[in-house]
Amino acid sequence: MALTDHNAVFVGSTDDGHTFVLVNRKIPAAHQTLVRAGFTTREHHGRTVYCLAPDTSEDAVERALTAVYSLMAHTMDLVDLAWTTRARASGQQPVPALSFCFNNGTVTATATTGPARVVLKQHRFTRTTGATYAPPAGLGERDLVATVVRAETHGYADGLDVRVDLGIPTLAAIPAASRTRRPAAPSGPARPALAPASGTPRR
Repeated sequence: MALTDHNAVFVGSTDDGHTFVLVNRKIPAAHQTLVRAGFTTREHHGRTVYCLAPDTSEDAVERALTAVYSLMAHTMDLVDLAWTTRARASGQQPVPALSFCFNNGTVTATATTGPARVVLKQHRFTRTTGATYAPPAGLGERDLVATVVRAETHGYADGLDVRVDLGIPTLAAIPAASRTRRPAAPSGPARPALAPASGTPRR
């Protein structure tokens, strides 16, 4: 199972700046909610991928994220590791203070500031070489994702610039749907309307 498949809703970013949402369980009205909020869709290896282009305006991204988080009325199993949405809020930096890189089932973390190192230590990451850290040993992929979510959220709450590299260069590189997942069936066409938002929700 790919790292994008363990949770009911997974929000991430590609290396080329697309924001994407995968709905891995059947959630009522998920398709209409996301499409109405401005996501475009593409069928890809047995799954529907909901996408925002890199040039999507900040206001449109905020409204789209409000729609994503409205799905939590149906499930709390939502993971958001999208660096594209956070860069808009904090100002993307050439070198993030805290970064995580997924690669073939492993994670490498990098801390370039003292506060970032403190965050990693509090989440049981251990230094390997220089500014590079490894997560706690023996974690399965789902627990590894959860550990990164907690550390990334902590860093963001502390005002750090954080980036998560999922190892997905483009939308075409999103992993194929797992055979064990239950995809959310689209529920018909939706009008291109946007729901009101009260600011970008954060996890």
